[in-house]
Amino acid sequence: MASRLAIYHPSGQFNLVNNPFGKDVANLELFRALAAHGGFDQVSFLSQANISDAALRQGLLGDAPGGAALTTASLLAQGRVAEAGVLLRGTPALSDIAWLRRRAVGDRAYSLMGLVHTLAPPALRQDMATAAISPIQAWDALICTSPSVQDALNRMFDEWAEFLGDRFGGAKNPKPRLPLIPLGVDQPAIQARADRPQVRAQLRQELGLGEDDILVLWLGRLSFFEKAAPQPMFRAVQEAAQAAGAKVAFAMVGWFPNGDQDRARYQQAAEAYAPDVAVHFLDGNDQGRVGGFWAASDIFISLVDNIQETFGITPVEAMAAGLPVVVSDWDGYRYTVQDGEQGFLIPTLGGPPASLGIAAAERHVLGLESYQLYVGGLAQHTAVHVGRAAEAIAALIASPDLRRRMGEAGRQRVRAVFDWPVVARQYAALADELTAIRLAAPADATRGGLNPVKGDPHRDFAGFASEVQTLETLLCVRPGVTPADIDRAMGLELDRFASSWRCSAEECAAVLAALGTAQRTVKDILLTFPPERRRAVQMGLMWMCKLGMLDWLAAGEDQAPILRV
Repeated sequence: MASRLAIYHPSGQFNLVNNPFGKDVANLELFRALAAHGGFDQVSFLSQANISDAALRQGLLGDAPGGAALTTASLLAQGRVAEAGVLLRGTPALSDIAWLRRRAVGDRAYSLMGLVHTLAPPALRQDMATAAISPIQAWDALICTSPSVQDALNRMFDEWAEFLGDRFGGAKNPKPRLPLIPLGVDQPAIQARADRPQVRAQLRQELGLGEDDILVLWLGRLSFFEKAAPQPMFRAVQEAAQAAGAKVAFAMVGWFPNGDQDRARYQQAAEAYAPDVAVHFLDGNDQGRVGGFWAASDIFISLVDNIQETFGITPVEAMAAGLPVVVSDWDGYRYTVQDGEQGFLIPTLGGPPASLGIAAAERHVLGLESYQLYVGGLAQHTAVHVGRAAEAIAALIASPDLRRRMGEAGRQRVRAVFDWPVVARQYAALADELTAIRLAAPADATRGGLNPVKGDPHRDFAGFASEVQTLETLLCVRPGVTPADIDRAMGLELDRFASSWRCSAEECAAVLAALGTAQRTVKDILLTFPPERRRAVQMGLMWMCKLGMLDWLAAGEDQAPILRV
C-alpha cells in the first residue's frame, strides 16, 4: 500500500469563509479524511502559504490523535512529490502540472489524481480536454464522483479524440483514467448533531411547530441560477400539505449569493406558490444552526435542476442525519439515493437537444452572456415533476413509520458507502493502482521537456532583445558603481519589485566584490556561489544590468558606436 501522498492545496487555508462553494467544503473534508483515515504514513501539503508542519496539523486535524504525519512543501519541490509517488489536486486541472512533472522529474516520477466537482462551465471542460494534448499518462486519473460524470467525461474525451484524429491523424485515444469514487460525509458527527431531542423541541418551538407538525428542510446555496429553482419545491410542499391536511413549514437554510435581491425573489415566489406554508429563510453559515435543523426536521427536499450540480453532498448529509429525502432524479442524486429505499427520486425532463442548448452555449462561449445566465437559463427550461414530488412528500407526511424506515435506511447506506473512512480507503486503493500501472509501464522516449505553448519566456521571446544572456556573456562593473548603489535600490519600492525572483542584496554586493575592476563571464561569477543559489544569482545579474550597475557591452569589440551629431 502507498505510504505517502502529496496534496496540492495552493491557498493552504483550512478555515472556510462565509458562503462557501460546495467544492471547497468537499475538498477540505476530503483532505482531512485522507490525513486521518487514508492509511498513509505521511501526507505532504503543497501550498503557496508559509505554514509550519505544526500549524498544518492543528488546522487540518486539530487535537485529534493518530493519522498521518503532515508536512509542507512547495509544488516546485518536485523531488518531494516524486518521493510521495502520487499527487492529488482538488480540481481537474492537471495539464500544467503534467508539464512541470515532465520538465523537472520526468513523466514516470509520480502519478496525478484530479477531482471533478462540476462539468458545466465550458472553460473548465476545455481545461479538462487539454489532458489529451498534454503529458497526461495512463497512470494519471480524473476522479468522477458519480456515474453520470463518468459517462459524460468518457463521451467528451472520445469525441475530442475523434476530432483530434480527424484533424491531425493518429489512432491513439489519449485520456486519463476516469475512476468512480464518491464524496463523503462525517456520518458519526452528523448523526450526533441530529439525535438531540432537546434541540429538536427547542428549534421547533421557535418556528411555532408542534411535535406532530412537519418541517421540510432544504440546505445549501439559495441560487436559482446555479443550484435549483425554488418554485417547484414551493408548489410541491404546498400541494403535499393540502393533500395530507397537515401543518407544514419549509426551512430553506443557506445563503443568497446575490443578497437581498434574491431573497426578495424567493419570498415573492414562496408567497405565490406556497401561501399556506410557513417558509423560513435561515443562515446556513451558522454551523450550530445547521446542526439544529438536522435534529428539528422531518423531511429533506432538494429538487435540483442545474447542470452545475454533479454529485450533491446535502442529500448524503440528510441521510446521515436520519432524514428521508425527496430529490430530483438528477446526475449524482440518482447514484446516492435509491428510489423507494432512502427516499424518493422525482422524475426530471431535460430540454430537446440541438436547439436551446447549442444557442445558449454559443452565446456564453462567445462572451455574449454570463455563465450564470447560461446555466440558469438551461435550468429554467428543465422540469422536475411537481406532482410526483408532492405525492412523495405527502406520503412521508402521512406516515411517521415510513419516515423512520427511510431515515434508517439512509444512515445504513451512508455508513456502507459514503462515510469518510470508506471513501478515503478508495483513494488509497486508487493510489496503489496508479502506482502499479506506472511502475509496470515500459520506458517511453519522449521529446522535449517544456510546454511549447507555455514554456520558457526567455527562450520563447529571445528574439525580442538585441541579445540574450549566456554563460559566456562578459560582465563588468560600470564606472562609479559601489555597494551604495545596491543599498539605494533596496530602499526604492520600484527596485524591490519581484525581489523573490533573484538573489539577496548581500549576494549582489558579493557580485560587485567578485568582479572588482575585471571582466568576467557569467559562468565564472556563478561558480563563486553555491550550486543551489546560482539560478537566483543569475537573475540578480540581470537586475543589476537593468539598474545600470553592470555592463554587458564594455568588452564587445564589434559593437557599433553610438552616432553623435
